[in-house]
Amino acid sequence: MIDADESFRIHLPNQQADGGRKWLYPRATSGRFTRWRTWVAWVLLACLFAGPFVWVDGHPLFLFNVIERRFVVFGVPFWPQDFYLVAIGLITFVVFIALFTVVFGRVWCGWACPQTIFMEMVFRKIETLIEGDHNAKRRLDAGPWTTEKVAKKTAKHGVFFLISFLISNTFLAYLIGRDQLVAIITDNPAQHLGGLASMLVFTGVFYLVFARLREIVCTTICPYGRLQGVMLDKNSLVVAYDYLRGEPRGKRVKNEELKIKSENHFSLLIFNSPKGDCVDCKLCVQVCPTGIDIRNGIQLECINCTACMDACDEVMDKISRPRGLIRIDSQNGIEQRRPFRLTGRIVAYSAVLLGLLGLMGFLLISRPAADVTVLRAPGQLYQRGPGQTVSNLYSVEIINKTYQSMSLTIKPERTDARLRFVQPLYSLPPGSLTKALFFIDLPERAIHASSTPVTLHITANGEPVSDVKTTFLGPTD
Repeated sequence: MIDADESFRIHLPNQQADGGRKWLYPRATSGRFTRWRTWVAWVLLACLFAGPFVWVDGHPLFLFNVIERRFVVFGVPFWPQDFYLVAIGLITFVVFIALFTVVFGRVWCGWACPQTIFMEMVFRKIETLIEGDHNAKRRLDAGPWTTEKVAKKTAKHGVFFLISFLISNTFLAYLIGRDQLVAIITDNPAQHLGGLASMLVFTGVFYLVFARLREIVCTTICPYGRLQGVMLDKNSLVVAYDYLRGEPRGKRVKNEELKIKSENHFSLLIFNSPKGDCVDCKLCVQVCPTGIDIRNGIQLECINCTACMDACDEVMDKISRPRGLIRIDSQNGIEQRRPFRLTGRIVAYSAVLLGLLGLMGFLLISRPAADVTVLRAPGQLYQRGPGQTVSNLYSVEIINKTYQSMSLTIKPERTDARLRFVQPLYSLPPGSLTKALFFIDLPERAIHASSTPVTLHITANGEPVSDVKTTFLGPTD
């Protein structure tokens, strides 16, 4: 038989005794942390919805067009040839997440994750506005299907679908760009069946997440939530219950006395029995969006949203006890009253992160304005030309990574080499890929091997871009 206090270890907080899902009805909170979290959420929501529609100098601020392999981050365009920057950037992000979790626990989930922001600050508030507070929603779901219930459920899910549609349009704008999204919305739908299908798929996914899955995303689906347990240690700052101060818990009674019956039926009165500060009101459980009891200790389902801290602080104010029974602290801070301090693990993560940031910054600053690839034309050998010259045909691909037109110059390092373009290479359009063919001519007397190395100096708008090395094939007899 499992002790009731230990049952949380084998049962999910949203699981019923028969294994079915237990629907959660979190109670609304108020307080300083709720106010701060609300302000943070609205700022992040504004940035999220404005991101794909903010353009600077005629170019998007953000674009992640996987299909066309076009990426723009803070107005800087990136191409598939810059994939090494993406790889280093992802490694840097992973190290940052690890460091952030080691220090602050899962605070990202409760304060900045789009799933939590949309669920708690948008969908949950709309649900409360239509169906009422947590008790009213519980009664409505448990009651029969009346006209009022049908009307409220229809209105709620209709609004949920519209907001999901708006979110899907925003995310689609990040992927295909503002102009293409506007074209899908304004043009004949038959001309954009693929875009409309993507929009509806995104809408369905978001609606499912916020109308049905909800906390399951945080507790089961999200990989970060599953990994945080191996990243935390006793020095990590998390939302924690001070059990040394709170236990033994129990309701407070004026002129409290405890009566204990002895074996011979005599009674012993103990006045003012000592109790902890926790009055066992269970408000911390009622306000939790994932349904856990924070008094059971650090748990995977806790997203550090600080809702339980506001609820507990209100109770502490009413019983004239200091705030902070539930607070942001480490396990060592609770048990040993030790303040937060840097550990070797934090220093190591920080050093690696600073190194990666330095490398990333150097690569971004030194990234050339143009990426040039020169290859010998496949299947082509040398050709003899007039004046005892030998020619090789080459193909060149130039990516203009800037938003300005660019004039490119290719000059061989050898003074006896001559370069001839099949078609003149004029100005390179901004943000474009240009291909061209050219010949390199060398005097036959200068060729002493079947393969002669040739270096080409590449300049863009008069500034050096790179030196490209290739080979020149020629006769050896």
